[in-house]
Amino acid sequence: MTRPTLRSNESAEGAGERRKRSSARAAGLRTPGWVAWLFVAPALIVYAVFVLRPIALTVQYSMYRWDGIGPSAWAGLGNYAKVFTDPDLFASILNAIKLIVFFSVIPVVLSLAIASTIRRIATSRLALVARTVLFLPQVIPLVAAGIAWSWLMSSTGLVNQLLRLVGLGGVARAWLGDFSTALPAVGVIGAWVLLGLCTILLLSGMSKIDPALYEAARMDGAGPLREFFSITVPSLRQEIGVCVTVTVIAALASFDIVYVSTQGGPGNATMVPGLEIYYLAFTERQVGMASALAVVLMVLVILVALPIQWLTKDRSS
Repeated sequence: MTRPTLRSNESAEGAGERRKRSSARAAGLRTPGWVAWLFVAPALIVYAVFVLRPIALTVQYSMYRWDGIGPSAWAGLGNYAKVFTDPDLFASILNAIKLIVFFSVIPVVLSLAIASTIRRIATSRLALVARTVLFLPQVIPLVAAGIAWSWLMSSTGLVNQLLRLVGLGGVARAWLGDFSTALPAVGVIGAWVLLGLCTILLLSGMSKIDPALYEAARMDGAGPLREFFSITVPSLRQEIGVCVTVTVIAALASFDIVYVSTQGGPGNATMVPGLEIYYLAFTERQVGMASALAVVLMVLVILVALPIQWLTKDRSS
């Protein structure tokens, strides 16, 4: 009766030896930490050269009065002080903040409603057509979109023709050339461009929601609105955070649409920081002031984006 015990002990000892040898072999084959850095090094070098270095140079230039060619003069924080005291420069920042309503709030709210509607008819051809049409602005170059909308909103454009057709000719105007409507008109173009992106992002998030949640809600007597606010919106917390972050950054860093459609006019009614930086650096030759405004814009984007990411972070884990 002792032989099986001896054999089991011998087999256990053999298994232990094999485990030791395999662990020693694995330790011998373990890659040193510096090898991993070799794989990451190319990306880090590219990031440092094309991102970190330009940021550092921009901060350096913002401390000087410089025309980009001749000798520079130390300005310290004088350029930053002028950004907040010069009415035109500060107004450009306020215009960018106003555009957040059009570039972020309107697209996100509308895309939530549209995505929820498309989800209900997901199996129909209409849903496929709607997704395609809404995503088209992401394929069209922003320059082409700006030119097209400039024609549509001109005094003889399609928008005013439709208003005259329904008897609202008194409301018709050159929407991008009127001081009171130029900025909202630019905002409408931005909302049109970003609506499709937000809709597609939210639709992808809705596809991950468990259908059993909706079935349970219906069994409890919940209607479409109750399902939307109790299940859909809470389940899309991270997707909504991504949409808000992307659209807010697009509003604060807007350039293409404004430059093509209004070039900051009429007057400075649609001037935004990105366009102001361009004019200061390449037209007025105030590289130091342009750099200071660029740094302020970068800090503003970070200050706005980080709280959004924190508020929409998934804390379920």
